Amino acid sequence: MRFFNFHLMPYPSLPEDYDGPAWVTCPNELFDPEVGQKVYNRYLDELVYSDELGFDGVCVNEHHQNAYGLMPSPNLMAAILARQTKNVKIAVIGNALPLYNPPTRVAEEFAMIDNISGGRLIAGFVVGGGPEYYSFSINPAFAREKFAEAHDIIIKAWTEPGPQEYIGKHYKLRFLNTWPRPVQKPHPEVWIPGAGSIETMEFVAKHHYGYMGIPYFHMDVFERTFGMFRDACEREGYEYDPIQAGWLTPIYVAETDAEAREQYEKHFWYFVRRLLPGINVSPPGYTSLRSIQGILKGIGTFAINLKTWDEVMEGHYVAIGSPSTVLEMLEADLERLGTGNLLGLFQLGTLPHDLTMRSLSLFAKEVMPKLRERFPDGKRMLRASGGVA
Repeated sequence: MRFFNFHLMPYPSLPEDYDGPAWVTCPNELFDPEVGQKVYNRYLDELVYSDELGFDGVCVNEHHQNAYGLMPSPNLMAAILARQTKNVKIAVIGNALPLYNPPTRVAEEFAMIDNISGGRLIAGFVVGGGPEYYSFSINPAFAREKFAEAHDIIIKAWTEPGPQEYIGKHYKLRFLNTWPRPVQKPHPEVWIPGAGSIETMEFVAKHHYGYMGIPYFHMDVFERTFGMFRDACEREGYEYDPIQAGWLTPIYVAETDAEAREQYEKHFWYFVRRLLPGINVSPPGYTSLRSIQGILKGIGTFAINLKTWDEVMEGHYVAIGSPSTVLEMLEADLERLGTGNLLGLFQLGTLPHDLTMRSLSLFAKEVMPKLRERFPDGKRMLRASGGVA
């Protein structure tokens, strides 16, 4: 079992009288640079602290024109972390490949991060959420075609000698010859997140990459999703390995269960009710019919529909409580899902810095070691990490 601190870097100060979406059309006049400069540095401190605590990795991710996640350039944050940390894997989950033209920019920047960090990059590739296509005015009907081509270009740039020529439907490169190249051979570990799309699972299984389940759904949805991914691996002719799968979930640890809820609940509702609205849009042509049919089975359990704390706890939307309570919850959930990577979302935006650091410390010292004992590392397929053991 590997443990990661996943950070969104949310905006914590949307006005109380603003009731619009946090995505795409959220007026940028609501962003206060005085708040921004404080939270960027505070959030980086929370990630660096994870290295000191013995986490296996830290995660950053990409979103545009929104208050949910203030990282239009996660690679910039990853470069900072590459210099400020010593041991943790640095997972960029991920670059939205169809937004980059040419995608060689991703190959170059990821290779830079891998060199600066001494080979600690985890390269995340994503199709990109529906809102990103509105933000960039990109035709979503070609999203998966462009993603597949961009992926192939990046892997070629990392693993094949250049210069060479690449001629595809969406990208045409006279010279594919990126400098620098990654430290890790044949290339960094690759993760691809998904929210239930069958096409994404099949692509990940085909390439033996890591599949990361996107959060904010009822536990039943996650169980079905990871079951579908295991089936996709079997259709590719190999046995699913837990190291190929990661589950992302909010986590909060306090001294007691009562203190945990008292300290955390209002911050959870800020995140769900203020930052999630606008995230669950699917522009025309973005999702196939068969994936839509599957996604619709779980969309009613999306966290934005939650009304009460009892619903939160019944659906396991967050692992919260004392160290013993969080340990018990996560043991049951990880056993049920069969994933080999746990990605904890420890900061929801408005959670005070001191409480976040305390939660990270309690988790790392009192929960994480026991989960490592409960779920020791098993076999690790070389191809599951892109060939890097």
